[in-house]
Amino acid sequence: MHPKSRAGRRTIVLPAALAADLRAHRVAQQQEADAAGNLWRNDHGLVFTQLTGHPIDPSADHRAWKNLLKAAGVREARLHDARHTMASLLLAQKVHPRVVMEIMGHSQISLTLGTYSHVAPELSTDAADQMGATLWDRENDGRPQNDPDQEPGSA
Repeated sequence: MHPKSRAGRRTIVLPAALAADLRAHRVAQQQEADAAGNLWRNDHGLVFTQLTGHPIDPSADHRAWKNLLKAAGVREARLHDARHTMASLLLAQKVHPRVVMEIMGHSQISLTLGTYSHVAPELSTDAADQMGATLWDRENDGRPQNDPDQEPGSA
């Protein structure tokens, strides 16, 4: 399967724990390949395969996803919904939208911001709070901060 756009083919930075898990998985997969011998077939260099290196059956993958959600006590959702959750969480954590765009593989920022606009009100409130903290002294009952170069009583 080819990416929909040039942005779809990209290098992404992974959390260190995930990178370590993937390296461990590679070691385990190599052991599976050794055990399978001549039966091993991973012609496409897949990361996740059956014990013989063949692609995972989509039905089995779907069942495993549903079981994972159930075990975690999470409501039923499509696997693709996890992608949306990740983008929403990144934006809610104040990750710059351009960075989220690149991680998601969107070709334009308008797609990222349009798709995840439900996060925007929370970010707008936070921006207003930050601007308020910058302009008004919280310890001064919300009145504008005095300019340190301005003489008291002058306007």
